[in-house]
Amino acid sequence: MNTAPHHRVQTIVGSPLGDLRLVASTNGLAGLWFVQRQRHEPPVERLAAWPTVASHPVFEAASRQLDEYFHGRRQHFDLPLDLGQGTAFQRAVWQALLAIPAGATTSYGALASGLGKPQAVRAVGAAVGRNPLSIVVPCHRVVGGNGSLTGYAGGLDRKQALLQLEGALIDKPHQ
Repeated sequence: MNTAPHHRVQTIVGSPLGDLRLVASTNGLAGLWFVQRQRHEPPVERLAAWPTVASHPVFEAASRQLDEYFHGRRQHFDLPLDLGQGTAFQRAVWQALLAIPAGATTSYGALASGLGKPQAVRAVGAAVGRNPLSIVVPCHRVVGGNGSLTGYAGGLDRKQALLQLEGALIDKPHQ
């Protein structure tokens, strides 16, 4: 299946933490970013090339599952994902993120070690930051080695809210 940028569509859905941009390819959900304060959202010219559609099966499933998640009725997403846009290393990091259960956190160092690359903590951090599927691929579950809330493209306030929603964080301020 062709996943070229012009074969993607997008929509905006609301959430308790702000509007989310969803992007679908022929292979599944290819993007989910907070509309405001997202550092690594695709460039405006690429977004402009993707048609906005009101109805799409992937968007309908994602919207329903996100609503269930935000209302505490879902901890794991069951959506077709298109993670093909990253490098092999980024895709390996994103797959490792999918293995972090709701209610748990891990550190960048532990993630790097789990990938067999204990010296690649910074590279792992960069790959986590480039995660194209915020919330669904749970990069918010990665914290600093000392447990501090660091590095979330959607903003540390949202990372804190997501971890509190999942029960992984009880009123712990970010540092």
